[in-house]
Amino acid sequence: MSDNTTHFGYKTVDESVKAQKVAEVFHSVAQKYDVMNDLMSAGLHRAWKFFTIETSGAKPGDKVLDIAGGTGDLSKAFCKKVGKTGQVWLTDINSSMLGVGRDRLLDAGVATPVALCDAEKLPFPDNYFNIVSVAFGLRNMTHKDAALKEMYRVLKPGGRLLVLEFSKVWSPLKPAYDIYSFKLLPVMGKLVANDADSYQYLAESIRMHPDQETLKSMMFDAGFAKVDYHNMSAGVVALHKGIKI
Repeated sequence: MSDNTTHFGYKTVDESVKAQKVAEVFHSVAQKYDVMNDLMSAGLHRAWKFFTIETSGAKPGDKVLDIAGGTGDLSKAFCKKVGKTGQVWLTDINSSMLGVGRDRLLDAGVATPVALCDAEKLPFPDNYFNIVSVAFGLRNMTHKDAALKEMYRVLKPGGRLLVLEFSKVWSPLKPAYDIYSFKLLPVMGKLVANDADSYQYLAESIRMHPDQETLKSMMFDAGFAKVDYHNMSAGVVALHKGIKI
């Protein structure tokens, strides 16, 4: 990649257009996002998110920022953890996804702040949040290093970053995983969401995302300490954690 280009799946595009292309993907899939998540992961995404919440250390009174929060699964769970004295912000760069998430939270009787914003330019003060989480969103960001530095900036000293993301699968499973990702996933996307191309992109974006050790190094570079990760489902996903000292 040159200084002015980046990847969009396996394609090389100008940095200035990647955000728009990603936006088009999520505008397209927003209404079927949860259904497809259940189908794609056989429901495992719920267990991955549950583990993230349960190991987050969130407690009553905490302030939590849910970046790329999509349909609001993590925000809803965090609201239960922080209680009435805490605060959870649901944010996303995509208005369609954010609208679905906001509506789902309201339907569940959860009233929490919602903001349309770019993770690379967060509209929050320094040292504000106890926890920042980003689930299945970091890989879609154009400048991941800038986004990680912003997450570091808005965390309080002692605050925790949680990055739940697809990662590098255990090598013996790779052939089967590739067949599933590139043969079956687009077909499912076509049948359920009437959009094969977006799910082809999603499969490609997973392969282009930094692996476990690379992301760990990126978090250290952004200033985080005590960075570690936990593989789930044989590395299909990994939860990275880091602390702001």
